Amino acid sequence: MPSPDLGLPEVASVARDLIRFDTTNHGGGRAAGEREAAEYVGAYLASLGLTPEYYEPIPRRTNVMARVPGRDRDKPALVLHGHLDVVPAIAEDWSVDPFAGVVKDGMLWGRGAVDMKDMDAMILTSVADILRAGDQPERDLVVAFFADEENGGIEGSALVVKDRPEWFAGATEAISEVGGYSIALGDRRVYLLQVGEKALVWIRLVARGRAAHGSSVHADNAVTALAEAVAALGRTEWPVTLTDTTREMVERLAELTGQSTTEPDAVAQATGAASGFLRSTLRTTTNPTGLIAGYKHNVIPDRAEALIDVRVLPGTEQAALADIRRIVGDGVEVQIVHQDIGLEVPFGGDIVDAMVGALDRHDPGAPVIPYLMGGGTDNKALAALGIAGYGFAPLRLPAALDFTGMFHGVDERVPIDALVFGQSVLTDLLREY
Repeated sequence: MPSPDLGLPEVASVARDLIRFDTTNHGGGRAAGEREAAEYVGAYLASLGLTPEYYEPIPRRTNVMARVPGRDRDKPALVLHGHLDVVPAIAEDWSVDPFAGVVKDGMLWGRGAVDMKDMDAMILTSVADILRAGDQPERDLVVAFFADEENGGIEGSALVVKDRPEWFAGATEAISEVGGYSIALGDRRVYLLQVGEKALVWIRLVARGRAAHGSSVHADNAVTALAEAVAALGRTEWPVTLTDTTREMVERLAELTGQSTTEPDAVAQATGAASGFLRSTLRTTTNPTGLIAGYKHNVIPDRAEALIDVRVLPGTEQAALADIRRIVGDGVEVQIVHQDIGLEVPFGGDIVDAMVGALDRHDPGAPVIPYLMGGGTDNKALAALGIAGYGFAPLRLPAALDFTGMFHGVDERVPIDALVFGQSVLTDLLREY
């Protein structure tokens, strides 16, 4: 159960408790592990009369699930899922301890406050609201919390789907993070509902040369070759390419901002703080994120490497890789470290109508617009089971808060009243859909 804190809503208490578990994931198998956080979640679910199941395929990389019986068990089950790991936080860069779960200025601060221990808490407390009232959700819920999402789910959801597919029996749809939150368009609040995700392709560039003394005249320098390739790729301006989702997003945003749909970048730019997030959904992105070369100041190494985070629109993976190889040139090898799929589902149907309706009941008249997320979620793993995934972590946010900048950022924080709003919307959805 959440730690007692008089005056703090339960959803905030649970999110704070989860932040206090250091579940840092550096990637590549280097992680603190999610075990204690998963055990906390399991104990919370057990306190509601549910039977949690755990799966730990790799020591300390713990996943937990419980099934909540619905009123109409003939309806397909709905998966509610979150991840328990977080990206690293360099404490000296923060104004608060990133793992203390600090509450100040009406906000909960800490690594995971936005990505995504806030949504984990909303899921848990929404289920609690329903069960404590002696009620049931409309349909069976599969409530799952995964390890390793911040490393592409390699040691988390991918293994759960492979080894425990029975956890998701009868499920056809899933709800998770990075959608349902509000952005400000002038003085108007608009909600973004996530119905797609770009594909992820993590690549390594490898340049090879000839080792030599650092004082020599030397044309065959691996570091130089790599630097030229990284600069060329990092500075590439990828063209705007619209999908069904982003085309509808641009059209709806244009109606609200008075912009022309012939300039999608300008339409996205008009969304202010959210523009960086939305502009990335209109094109391929290739961001250098790491460099490895050399071992001594006066030795020219024979090998240099760079890590590039590539995100591409669904279905364009091979074309993007061909372009990348052309840009970096024949002398630099492109190695695929990890690759997953892109997703896109229609902005329509019963579940979308239900999510839009739930938001409208709690924030009447606010438009809801589809968008394609530039990153990825564990919905990609569930897609292997034929489960359609959506991003719906509903948060009504202050216009001045750069919420999208909080993802993997410094001083990550979420307003407590936004958590309460989100829990109410999610509870309403689960009762009705």
